[in-house]
Amino acid sequence: MKSIEVVAAIIIKGNEVFATQRGYGEFKGWWEFPGGKIEPGECPQEALKREIKEELDAEISVGDLLETVEWDYPTFHLTMHCFICTLKSECMHLNEHESSAWLTKDTLDTVKWLPADLILLDKIQQVL
Repeated sequence: MKSIEVVAAIIIKGNEVFATQRGYGEFKGWWEFPGGKIEPGECPQEALKREIKEELDAEISVGDLLETVEWDYPTFHLTMHCFICTLKSECMHLNEHESSAWLTKDTLDTVKWLPADLILLDKIQQVL
């Protein structure tokens, strides 16, 4: 089975976390934490800053590792390093996603999460 290693930004502002809705691919319409693949030679934090710049036209500060998720999808194994992040500025633009939302611990379960992202919700509720 193919393995993919990615990073995800758990962007926190006050008591809210930022979520994005996929606008493409097999999981179009499902919700996730923004991020993407680690390129050869990149450390996870560098990859996360690059991916958020590409996807959201935003700059972030990368904080502590919240969790590394290991998840088997039908066609690949995912390793996802999830970091607590903050925005350096409020300006964001959705370059790849269909929609986005700021969710509170009470509204985290109101969207259809990708399975690997879903297992993070308990830890995120504790952070919020």
